[in-house]
Amino acid sequence: MPPIPQHHPTPRELDDLELLVSGALAPLTGFNEPDSPVTLDLPEDVIAQARDRGLVELVDPEGLPLAHVDLDGRVTALTHAEHGPFRRLHLTPAQAQERYAGSTWVPVADPLTTDQLGRLAEAGPVVLLALIGTGTPTLSPVGLVRATLAAAEGLPDAAVVAVPLAAHGDPEVDHHLGIQVVENYADGDPVLGLAEGGELPAAVAAVVDADRPPPGEQGLVLFFTGLSGSGKSTLARALIDLLLETGRTVTSLDGDVVRRHLSAGLTFSKADRETNIARIGWVAAEISRHGGVAVCSPIAPFDATRRLVRQMVEDAGGAFFLVHVATPLEECERRDRKGLYAKARRGEIPEFTGISSPYEEPEDAAVRVDTTGRTIEEALDDVLVGLRAEGYLDLAAATPEPRRAEEDNLGRAVH
Repeated sequence: MPPIPQHHPTPRELDDLELLVSGALAPLTGFNEPDSPVTLDLPEDVIAQARDRGLVELVDPEGLPLAHVDLDGRVTALTHAEHGPFRRLHLTPAQAQERYAGSTWVPVADPLTTDQLGRLAEAGPVVLLALIGTGTPTLSPVGLVRATLAAAEGLPDAAVVAVPLAAHGDPEVDHHLGIQVVENYADGDPVLGLAEGGELPAAVAAVVDADRPPPGEQGLVLFFTGLSGSGKSTLARALIDLLLETGRTVTSLDGDVVRRHLSAGLTFSKADRETNIARIGWVAAEISRHGGVAVCSPIAPFDATRRLVRQMVEDAGGAFFLVHVATPLEECERRDRKGLYAKARRGEIPEFTGISSPYEEPEDAAVRVDTTGRTIEEALDDVLVGLRAEGYLDLAAATPEPRRAEEDNLGRAVH
């Protein structure tokens, strides 16, 4: 008998799974029920493998089996997540009722203000349901729990429960789903919604400031994308040099360099190229998580993969700055010192971006640069203007020195 295929769900799907298993989404008991936003999107190859067994095994990021799901979306729990910050506060509705029955239940998706705490102080025992699911809180999930705990210290009788209530892309649907979850926790006890507005108490404000550093202090991923020969690696290298001159520590994640190390053994098939970009994105996101700066310069031709990298960076608490080096194909071919375009035109290189494989131009780039007939400094200045406008990096005092005359034109300097 073939093994049960495994699948690692998205963060949103993992949040939904936890609430399905805990009973917090009742009457929903599985994925993909009629008219339900709680869905599980399985890849076609996983569905094909699952047909023989009728099941898919959902695993956490470390490969721990969490649940079996049949092809109709019905869930059978195997275990529960054991790790993660504030895991002790992830109570099921039954566990929460066992501890806090008779309390007033308060959904919290934003830091609590002084005015809100004043109202809560008059409500008797309260349970603050920190809604930390993917896409729901304005702070990071950890930041919201920390801010809620800081607020609870100023209340006479308050407890905090973490609820991974994810957003599903439709505010009205998410509102009704949130009411359903909160009512399942309250189980007939009073529920208190809080009016917005007011200043933050000092203890809460300190948590918010730490969770939302100003742009110049955030971890940052500078992602250059464009055709081969567009000038993206040259611009990325020039920016790295400039950052190093200002005293910043920078990690370079050039597409070709990563292929020789992190992605050694991958081919140039579409799947392997996308794997290479995803690996670059994961490393860059981890750098941004710790406040570092990563500069990436792969071709990255597909919008979905670029958006995946953006999401990984933002989930890690970093900022993602996309630069589209939009040099036209004709100019890139003219610069073709390695003869790659000529080989692609002759059919010697399959799936070559711009010739036999598409390049999907980004619509979400922070900066668009055409390097045709421009010096490195002129093109780089477009990037610097964009960075300054967004408040990223203090580069006001840094001015790149002119290159030697023979390197002035990007058409000669690019490689």
